[in-house]
Amino acid sequence: MCFRCFLQGLASCFGICAINHLEETLAKLEDFVRSDVFKKSVGLFSIFKDRSDNEVEKVKSTLILCYGYVAMYAPKELVLSRIEADILKNIFQYFNTKVLGIKVETKDLTLKLCLIRSICMISQAIYKGVKCGDFIFSRKAELVAQMVEFIKAEPLETMRTPVRQRAMITCTYLVYPSSATELIDTCLASVLALPPLEPMLYGDTISALKDLLKRLLQRNLTPHGLQDIGACLPTRGHEAGTALDPEQDLVRPTVIPFYNLGVLIALFSPRCSDSLAGVRQHAVDCVYCLLYIQLCYEGFARDHRDEMVEGLKALKKGLEEPDFTVLFHTCNNIAMVIGKRVPPDQLMSLLLAMFEGLADPDKNCSRAATVMINSLLKERGGVLQEKVPDIMSIIHSKLEEVDEEHVRKAAQQTVYILASQHKSVVVSSLLGSSLPFDSHTCTMWRSLATEPTLTSQILEQLLEKVNRDVPYKESKCFLLGSGSERIATPLPLAATCALYEIMSAPESGAAVLGLYPPLFVTLLLRVSCTVGVQLPKNLQSRERRSSSHGPAPRSLHPCSCAVETLKVMLARGGSEEVARAVGNAGGWELMVSPERHHDGIAVLAGAMARHAGPRLPLIVKNLVPTLSGVFDSQRITTTAFFAELLNSNVVNDLILLETMMDNMTGRQKDTCLLVRMLALRGLGNIASGSPEKVRKHGAKLLASMVNGMDDKDDPHNLVALEAMSSLSKLLDHVEERDIQSMLLHIAIRIRPFFDSEQPDLRQSSIVLFGKLTKFSEGNCEVFFEQILNGLVTLLLHLQDPKPEVVKACKFALRMCGPNMGCEGLCDMFLNHLREDRSLHYGEFMNNVCKHLMQSYPEMLNRLILTNLFYFKSNWVDIRAAAPMFIGFLVLHVDEDHCQQVDLDQLISGE
Repeated sequence: MCFRCFLQGLASCFGICAINHLEETLAKLEDFVRSDVFKKSVGLFSIFKDRSDNEVEKVKSTLILCYGYVAMYAPKELVLSRIEADILKNIFQYFNTKVLGIKVETKDLTLKLCLIRSICMISQAIYKGVKCGDFIFSRKAELVAQMVEFIKAEPLETMRTPVRQRAMITCTYLVYPSSATELIDTCLASVLALPPLEPMLYGDTISALKDLLKRLLQRNLTPHGLQDIGACLPTRGHEAGTALDPEQDLVRPTVIPFYNLGVLIALFSPRCSDSLAGVRQHAVDCVYCLLYIQLCYEGFARDHRDEMVEGLKALKKGLEEPDFTVLFHTCNNIAMVIGKRVPPDQLMSLLLAMFEGLADPDKNCSRAATVMINSLLKERGGVLQEKVPDIMSIIHSKLEEVDEEHVRKAAQQTVYILASQHKSVVVSSLLGSSLPFDSHTCTMWRSLATEPTLTSQILEQLLEKVNRDVPYKESKCFLLGSGSERIATPLPLAATCALYEIMSAPESGAAVLGLYPPLFVTLLLRVSCTVGVQLPKNLQSRERRSSSHGPAPRSLHPCSCAVETLKVMLARGGSEEVARAVGNAGGWELMVSPERHHDGIAVLAGAMARHAGPRLPLIVKNLVPTLSGVFDSQRITTTAFFAELLNSNVVNDLILLETMMDNMTGRQKDTCLLVRMLALRGLGNIASGSPEKVRKHGAKLLASMVNGMDDKDDPHNLVALEAMSSLSKLLDHVEERDIQSMLLHIAIRIRPFFDSEQPDLRQSSIVLFGKLTKFSEGNCEVFFEQILNGLVTLLLHLQDPKPEVVKACKFALRMCGPNMGCEGLCDMFLNHLREDRSLHYGEFMNNVCKHLMQSYPEMLNRLILTNLFYFKSNWVDIRAAAPMFIGFLVLHVDEDHCQQVDLDQLISGE
């Protein structure tokens, strides 16, 4: 007979004796425990008298098993009081392990199995006998802990070990609530190590696990107890199937509120797409049971049947399909049922727990969680307005945690659904994200570009955010001791960044096209208000930290950010040619420069006139009000934009000319000098953009130019310079009658600029003077005097250090020649002062003086006095030319006219 059979038979004998003779049986076992069992055997144990050292463990195993049978067979009303004081005490005296303070390791399998079996029988005895009276099993927790240790110690590569199986069966009777979680975790972990290929090979262990879970739940038949078990669910197929099997009404409603329905459904429902079909079926059954439990809590009868919940059974067929499309469509329908039956106070907890499922290692379940989240939000998201910021924060954290494409796409869909229900809250929540936006926040912004109507509404909200707050605040610059710097305000900056992200998505094209004018105008003005504006100090350091961890997608600098957003708006709005043309001309870089910003705007306006003409009427209409705005920068930008548009005939074609001209005229009294200058430039550009309109508005245009030259608050003569340059262009197209009345005034006003230290002023005034001469026929004598007053200066500045001034003098002299009444002088000017011909100055001046003295000898003294003024000129060549000029005059004058010369004054050079 084998030892196991003999061992069980012997132990059974003691159990049978304990049925009627418990005290005597325990006494006999106690006598054996006290005896020197290793040296002398007595009574029934004498069979071991010739034992070897290896048989000592058999003796211990037999003794331990005997105690187990005694506890199982003895009357429960008698044995309960003896279990801890007598039975367990003696059992662990001969089992070498850490239990009840004793720690000596044993490796004997028989001894370990006998201990587990004995404890199982003792636990069964207690479980069946508790009805006989109050009994507190104080050592139960320690026994549970011992079983857990046995399970943990078993090899993971083998499922069917007798120790693991029997220890789990024992645990079904050793349920101790405070140890339940660890116990479930350990038991479930035991099945995690094996591949789910042949579950039938370890069916006994799985059956034990089922029994354990049921008993744990029966001991704590509450929502919390169910959650404890559900929270320990493994994430692999066959194990999940084990835990999810909804056996025969495990949970029944009690007086405790079903407060965690949402969490429980979130634990089970994603498994409706588990990789194993059996698990999917069990998962639906669990959701089905949970919803009916909830209906019972709501007061429905136990036999009530809900049509919608019953529909879950019909959906189970769709879960048989391995095709992902069918599978996730079925999950979506399941979520719709859940969404309609979960109470409002459970909805948020359901969603929060469902979000945790995004990290499920089973990709099917992770995808199902995303499908269900979005289905629930479509169904019930309208009531979650106050929770939207929390949900947005969770979405962001999940994008950080789970680096999966399907999670990213699902998160974008989630944001879109929320935005379709709560646009303002979603926008405000995203705008509250830290700048610079990280990649996950950018992903969330771009999800708002998927549907044109919603995208348009979001863009409008962002435009309102950009315009609502002031673009910057003044801050004292302490390092410089005086002055101030402009610091960008956060909300417009964040809104600008958000606009960039949304419009970067190709799907936003239709919405951008529909909002083209307001987007263009807002971003153009945003660029203007951020030129020279600095980031707040905290954002400066944050941007540096961000860039130190890797290349930033783009600069957070306020002006650069606005420029980039305007660029992407043009590209997305169908104006790629505009953006390209501005880039090729260096316009984007000019816009960022405080000194050249208006030049960059002019480049943009020119590109818009060439490539986006039909867009201009609404843009102009929206820009007009800013001409009277409080910000100089915005008035400068708008004026520069209009000024360059007037350089193109498109404004005439679009019937915008009069409106823009009137607005430019109205800017002549602007407090900003640059605005006044640009307004004159715009009026002058009409000559090239719409020359046929200059005649119609000639008097008005000329008056504006004269007023510009008379500007009293123009310390550097910038306005005057622009007025002269613009007037030169207009003179080619005005009616003579319009200029006659102001001809003399203009000539006198511009004369001082001939000798200006600024080359631009010298050039412009001289060119303008030359153009004025063609209108002198009706007022010949008066204007001839002005020609004589400027003649010396023009001739001397043929030696000007600046080639452009020399060129201007040649032009003016050629224009003056026909009005001087000297054919020889006129021919000389026309022949020798051509732009493409070099000039021998000394020879030329000798001949000029010869003609002057022949035609105007009475002018000698006047010409000499004018030349004397240039003896102190700052330009060397002109200082040298003046005495040579006098010498030639004296050389060619008749003796009769020499008396005009004041020799003393000439000799002194004053």
